[in-house]
Amino acid sequence: MTDISQTPSNPPKTSIHKTDERTKKRNAAERRFKAYGIAAITAGLLVLVVLVGTILNNGLGAFQQTFVTLNVELAEAKLDKKGNRNIDDIKKVSTFGYAPLMKTAFEAKVEELGLETGLKSKDMAAILSKSAAAELREFVLEDTSRIGTTVEFTFLTNSRVDGYMKGRVTRESIANDKKISAAQLDFVDQLVAAGVVEKRFNANFIFGADASDQRPEAAGIGVSMMGSFFMMLVVLVLALPIGVAASIYLEEFAPKNWITDLIEVNISNLAAVPSIVFGILGLAVFINYMHLPQSAPLVGGLVLTLMTLPTIIISTRASLKAVPPSIRDAALGLGASKMQSVFHHVLPLAAPGILTGTIIGLAQALGETAPLLLIGMIGFIASNAPDSISAGLLSPNSAMPAQIYEWAKRAEPAFYERAWGGIIILLIFLVTMNTIAVILRRRFERRW
Repeated sequence: MTDISQTPSNPPKTSIHKTDERTKKRNAAERRFKAYGIAAITAGLLVLVVLVGTILNNGLGAFQQTFVTLNVELAEAKLDKKGNRNIDDIKKVSTFGYAPLMKTAFEAKVEELGLETGLKSKDMAAILSKSAAAELREFVLEDTSRIGTTVEFTFLTNSRVDGYMKGRVTRESIANDKKISAAQLDFVDQLVAAGVVEKRFNANFIFGADASDQRPEAAGIGVSMMGSFFMMLVVLVLALPIGVAASIYLEEFAPKNWITDLIEVNISNLAAVPSIVFGILGLAVFINYMHLPQSAPLVGGLVLTLMTLPTIIISTRASLKAVPPSIRDAALGLGASKMQSVFHHVLPLAAPGILTGTIIGLAQALGETAPLLLIGMIGFIASNAPDSISAGLLSPNSAMPAQIYEWAKRAEPAFYERAWGGIIILLIFLVTMNTIAVILRRRFERRW
């Protein structure tokens, strides 16, 4: 008999209590892979923090603006020489007729505060924005009974004074600047100490219109936001029903043959086509052939609809495929028709994915610039927001990304600051839309 208690002559070379070299190498490779992943995530987060910090650092200044408060005497001898308060006669007084009123207001303010300055009234008034006279004129035309009274009015300062208040302009940088002088900056310091000049929240940047190169401090992105809104309205009204209908037909009803295969391949290819190609198509078809109004949000919406359709179709088909076949089989087994099974059972279950794909497609379209360059939605200054839906669709306008591009290419530093501020607003819209998409998906998603 063999004694089983004896030690085998050839003991095993490995043991579960001891890690062999091969296992050590595998574990080391796994640790390296985890370290690479953590390093990649850390680098990505670091870049994101730097990007967001740069955007906020350069753009938050656009939400503040420097203002000067003056008591302006609306002299009847200047604004209504006949004294009959006839609106047509008052309108004949141009902005040049209002400039002396602001010079007089500065002289009175200097005398009131007891300031000592060697500037002439013309040089003192030069710290105001070139839009100041036009703003005062509109104020008078709104209510002609104000003529003959003294009103407290808040004016925008010019971009150099605003830059000085924000640290963008220094006394060294204005050595060769003809738009501002050291004496004027001394005058600004005196007015700041007296509380006449101060920085405030700039609501006009959010709700106002773009301005010319001579008035960067008066530029706003509000009208461009309206242009983007009407474009997204067109995209939503056209892309959602067409995209969902095409997806339902291809996924549920279309026969599987070479024609549908060709359509599916082309849809996938269109999703990867550069956006500027859609801009060329829109220029050729909608403007040159159909003669739709150039720079109109309607044309921009049509172009972005063509660009967004493949994204919506692909995401909708993926949502329809995610619904288990048993749902369809059960509905058909209970006597429902093919259309009833799709619209009463499959489509409601796929709705969260469809909504998510649609919102992401709209967010992508909202940030597109290249197609808008080719259809003329850039370089156009709309002075007022549209007052009706038809005007919003057909009147020339710009869009947020196009407006940001336009500001970024201008030489004036104040426009560059506004470009960063516009990026902040655009990012807020994009992050909001993507957050809504995530919330809707998690709220209505069903797990099978």
